[in-house]
Amino acid sequence: MNFIKTKLDGVFIIEPNLFGDHRGWFTETYNKESFKKAGLNLDFVQDNHSFSASKGTLRGLHYQLAPKSQTKLVRCTKGSIFDVAVDIRKGSATYGEWFGIELTAENKKQLLVPKGFAHAFMTLEDNVEVQYKVDELYSPENDRGIIWNDPTISVEWPLNLMPILSGKDEKAPLLKDADNNFTYGVE
Repeated sequence: MNFIKTKLDGVFIIEPNLFGDHRGWFTETYNKESFKKAGLNLDFVQDNHSFSASKGTLRGLHYQLAPKSQTKLVRCTKGSIFDVAVDIRKGSATYGEWFGIELTAENKKQLLVPKGFAHAFMTLEDNVEVQYKVDELYSPENDRGIIWNDPTISVEWPLNLMPILSGKDEKAPLLKDADNNFTYGVE
């Protein structure tokens, strides 16, 4: 596995090794020892799988408050997405900044989104499936969000269209108004 640092401290692009022959291919999408050697000591407790029927579906920007915050390891297993992490750790040098990457079933790249970051993705085609691991169980009472088009964050979404949103995501607050208990350097 190749672990590539991004401009946001703690956010990594992960490129699994692919082994193929005339039958097809094999890859490890997660290996606890490989992650540990890269300095990432994670204990994933839940796997999630989502399906989005339409191009332009946007899910996020989501996070859970501490102490139920989640690290996510995200991959696209059918189709393609634009995956985004936003630093929401107060006091961070990159507070309010975002990083985005195209994850596809073909490129097999993954994005590691640590605690203290909001996460979202936009589907780039119809019939997309996304799978991700989390290191904390879903906690409805700690579930929070930030509006996808917050002008202070200014994510450059790749599709020039009004995204398909959930009711919850349509009503999410701006970063400045969001319930947020993350502080840089404090876990």
